[in-house]
Amino acid sequence: MEFSRRDLSLVLPLLAGAKAKGQNHALPSHLYRYEDLPVHGEGPNHSRPIFEGETHTGVRLELHETELAPGQMPHPPHHHLHEEMILIREGTMEVTIAGKSATMGPGSVGFVASNVEHGWKNVGTGQARYFVMAVGRDS
Repeated sequence: MEFSRRDLSLVLPLLAGAKAKGQNHALPSHLYRYEDLPVHGEGPNHSRPIFEGETHTGVRLELHETELAPGQMPHPPHHHLHEEMILIREGTMEVTIAGKSATMGPGSVGFVASNVEHGWKNVGTGQARYFVMAVGRDS
C-alpha cells in the first residue's frame, strides 16, 4: 500500500492528536465537597481519600484526610521516596521529622522531603484531623 504526501499530511495530525489525548492523564479541575467524600475505617480512626492522579506535567499527587483518636498513630515512623506535607485541621499532633519532634495544632504544616523518616501521633485529648498531600512516586 502506498501513501502520497497528501495522504500523510491528512493522517499525521490525527495520529499526533490521538497520541497526545491518550497520554493526558492529568487530574481534571474538580470540587470535592467534604460531605461527599467516602469514609474508610472503623472505630475512632477514619480516612477520607480526596484525589489521586497526575498533574499536567506528570507529577503524581495524592490527598487524603485522616481522623485519629487520642494516643493513636496512623502507622510507625517510616520513610519513602515521595514527599509529603501534613496540615493539621483539628487537635494536637506530635510530628517527628528526621528525629526532631514538635507539638502542632490547627493550621500547622509540616513538610517531609524524600527518604526522610517521619511519623505523627495524636497527643491531644480529642480527635485529631489532618490532611496529607503526597507528591511524587515511589518508583
